[in-house]
Amino acid sequence: MAETLMEAPRSLLIQLRLAIQEKTSLDISESAWSIVWSGIALFAVWYMAVRENDKPILYRVPSPKVPENAEILEEPAIKVSGSTAVQCYAPATGQFLGFANPSSSNAIDRAIEQAKAAQEQWATTSFRERRAVLRTLLQHVLDNQEEICRVACLDSGKSMVDAQLGEILVTAEKLEWTIKHGEKALRPSRRPTNLLMSYKRNTVYHEPLGVVAALVSWNYPFHNFIGPVISALFSGNGIVVKVSEQTAWSSGYFTSIARGALVAHGHNPSLIQTVVCWPQTASHLTSHPGISHITFIGSRPVCHKVAASAAKALIPVVAELGGKDASIILDSLPDRDVPRVVETLLRGSFQAAGQNCIGIERIIATPGIYDRLVSLLEPRVKSLRLGQDKDVGAMISDSSFSRLESLISEAVSKGARLLAGGRRYTHPDHPKGHYFTPTLLVDVTPDMAIANEECFAPVMTVMKTPSDRVEDILSVANAPDFGLGSSVFGGETDPRIPVIVKKIKAGMIAVNDFGATYAVQLPFGGVAGSGYGRFAGEEGLRGLCNVKSVCEDRFGAWWWFGGVRTSIPPAMRYPVNDQERSSRFARGVVEMGYAPGWGRKLAKGLGNIMGNM
Repeated sequence: MAETLMEAPRSLLIQLRLAIQEKTSLDISESAWSIVWSGIALFAVWYMAVRENDKPILYRVPSPKVPENAEILEEPAIKVSGSTAVQCYAPATGQFLGFANPSSSNAIDRAIEQAKAAQEQWATTSFRERRAVLRTLLQHVLDNQEEICRVACLDSGKSMVDAQLGEILVTAEKLEWTIKHGEKALRPSRRPTNLLMSYKRNTVYHEPLGVVAALVSWNYPFHNFIGPVISALFSGNGIVVKVSEQTAWSSGYFTSIARGALVAHGHNPSLIQTVVCWPQTASHLTSHPGISHITFIGSRPVCHKVAASAAKALIPVVAELGGKDASIILDSLPDRDVPRVVETLLRGSFQAAGQNCIGIERIIATPGIYDRLVSLLEPRVKSLRLGQDKDVGAMISDSSFSRLESLISEAVSKGARLLAGGRRYTHPDHPKGHYFTPTLLVDVTPDMAIANEECFAPVMTVMKTPSDRVEDILSVANAPDFGLGSSVFGGETDPRIPVIVKKIKAGMIAVNDFGATYAVQLPFGGVAGSGYGRFAGEEGLRGLCNVKSVCEDRFGAWWWFGGVRTSIPPAMRYPVNDQERSSRFARGVVEMGYAPGWGRKLAKGLGNIMGNM
């Protein structure tokens, strides 16, 4: 149908071209204009017929249940003495949410088997079919964003504003990008050949791996879950997501959202599996021969265990391990931009109570702007209010509080100034919630532990560079063994910015902005202690594929003269009767193929070939 419709406007366009060629002036006849408008109309019909017009399908997902009688736990924790179940509770209040039964090794086996069975059919779907599912998922996220945020906030302790940015906006961006650009990343691509192999046609295909796994962190319970699912679905894979025990309560709801989009289009929801388990059981998943790839988001110590476990089955791992992200503030920053940058630094440091893998962990300012920056930041940090409905929400647990207080005390003992916060906080309305006061620590130096250890908390540290020289700036910025995200703020024409962009030890950097690389789906990941590999963007999609190289004859079908195929010349055939003659022939082939000029190609290349046939 599409081909037939395409022929009509093509024919009319040919007539139009001929009609125009016959004219000697702009006085185009009425018949020619008729051809033009007819061609446009038919082309529009053809375009509407072949373009995608897959409207999203609406579906509903029941909200997760909360116990009718709000019970505040005396000692909120995910582990309960005498039970193997995961205790789920709201970290902002200590409210009990329910129990989650952890998966056993047998349950993980069944999840992988079900995902594999569904994936075999899913792998045969077209990109259009996959886009249709993602469009429906995007529509559902947009229509239900308030409910998704509410659930994510209850399970993680963040505020609704933080959830809107960190759960919804980035998910909508990933879905939109994948729908618009995913096929470009994964469609077969032709690759160049060379003189010796000019009769070959080379193609690279990106094929599904099968069933992939993702072990994700708790700080963004919806986005960290749905992000790997989006990439797995579009690349044709099934997926098993091991969610954090800290946010096990919301994981069932989020899984139903992802599966609902599949069901709406008639696909098997078993393609997406969710696992909740304790660390000792997780190794069964990470070493499982049925898993083809692992995306890990978490801490460095846990990654060591995941990588060692995956090595048993030679499963490739992409590791995103957080960082000690630097935000460099140069004295070339125009005065009018300083207030804007202060707002950005506050958002970058205290978003999700600082529990953000690319959150700003170190503000590094040159001497010319340092004092002004500190004077502007101090009152703003002191004014921040704690509470899920305020500025800074709760932390996921209180397990890091003693470490944070120790890091801050050690820095103060070495000369740092504590201008705000620095300790745990008992909320008057929610005394069982996990809160840490928004902290401003200045005059921090690279030798202090807090400058080298990830806080993952609402702790803003400010450091002054020894001078405004780019070498001194980079010596501070590159000191820790981390390298995930980064940012630099300064005048547009500051010559130090390109040098910093090139030489900073990080996987990502935003210029005069914060976190912008993820908002446009550039590849996400770090170097050194921040991990390896990339997710997001084209590289992330391709990483979930078997990259298959195909080399085939370009003219093999030209049967009327035997085709053009590789054949072993007599001088090279086994048994090799004359090694010297055979070697000269091979040398001629090399010269013919790679000598820099045609003179040498012909003299040493073709000459040796013809003389030693």
